[in-house]
Amino acid sequence: MEKEQLIQILIYFHALLGAIALVSGFISLVSQKGKNTHKKLGKLFYYTMLLSAISAMIISVLPQHQSPFLFSIGIFSSYFVLTGYRALRFKKSDVNLKNDKIISGIMLVTGLVMILYNPLVNQSINIVLTAFGLVGLVFSSRDLMLFKNKTRLKSVWLKLHLGKMLGGYISATTAFVVVNEFFPGFYGWFIPGTIGAFYIVYWMRNVDKKQTAIRIE
Repeated sequence: MEKEQLIQILIYFHALLGAIALVSGFISLVSQKGKNTHKKLGKLFYYTMLLSAISAMIISVLPQHQSPFLFSIGIFSSYFVLTGYRALRFKKSDVNLKNDKIISGIMLVTGLVMILYNPLVNQSINIVLTAFGLVGLVFSSRDLMLFKNKTRLKSVWLKLHLGKMLGGYISATTAFVVVNEFFPGFYGWFIPGTIGAFYIVYWMRNVDKKQTAIRIE
């Protein structure tokens, strides 16, 4: 089998994983939080999304398919699903944060590269790459600050889990919308994120209300 055929198989594998992530993530999203459906399909979303992102990074460094952009987005997506899933561990007071710091550190560096790559290499600004880089930079910086206060980290684990997993799902949706050209130009890169941001705010407010109600009781 020729090298290009193997690459095409990997591309199909990447697309299949992405499709499974989209479906499982959506069902997990709309199902009741904490129940078996949410947990099982959330885990399926985590693994398929992570493998899809990793395969995207592999494809982006193969001959005739090199793409710093695709590689950066792969790291971006991996960061959200990894940190979102690992946030479940923060319920415990005594948790080792070494790997979490490494993951957030990698995203911090990647965010800077995404922002500076085009200005330094092509003497131009890529709006999409810059926007994604800024988002990664903000979230990873916030993570590293939270890791310094384990008490605070324990109190916000649910927000981190929901926010990051939703961020991972937004990444999957964005990739699907862009590949299938549902919107003209660069709009496809931002419309899913804009809608998703409102949904994240909605869930964050729900969590705040529930935690406030618990404290009052």
